[in-house]
Amino acid sequence: MTHPALLVMDVQQAITERVPDPDYTPRLARAVAAARSAGIPVVYVVVGFRPGHPETKSSPMFSALPEGAFTDGDPGAAIHPDVAPRPGESVVTKKRVSAFAGSDLDLVLRGGAIDHLVLTGLATSGVVLSTLRQAADLDYRLTVLADGCGDTDAEVHRVLTKKVFPRQAEVTTVDAWIAELG
Repeated sequence: MTHPALLVMDVQQAITERVPDPDYTPRLARAVAAARSAGIPVVYVVVGFRPGHPETKSSPMFSALPEGAFTDGDPGAAIHPDVAPRPGESVVTKKRVSAFAGSDLDLVLRGGAIDHLVLTGLATSGVVLSTLRQAADLDYRLTVLADGCGDTDAEVHRVLTKKVFPRQAEVTTVDAWIAELG
């Protein structure tokens, strides 16, 4: 028997604004509600930095962020209200693309005896891809909710969810996963 957790990654206001699918957060909210009903922990992963972004100085990707982005007090750093965490649910702050990079995610998961990750988030080609690869190397069982992920490039999303991810994870939809929870 496995012990799953649903990971909701980078579903922050400034990021969800770039997703062209208006049904994305309501669909993801159904997955979150189903996980809670089934007693599956929901773990939130967010990108976050200190004021002045000292941890991004060597990162070409993150060093281009405007001053104050993804820091405490930045409204764009807030988790989207459709899927907001409840008291007692873990929120893990990462410093790079993978949910494991610069965070205590592995400690949170191991502490909860979690061995199966159900991945959702924005973007498919960013946090989902990087987290999937690292989690596979850490021997987690993996499921990706394809429509619980999103990307600004629909073709990249399609290739990842149809061709790349199935090599290391079960790929399904939010509704099919909810039905499996039964």
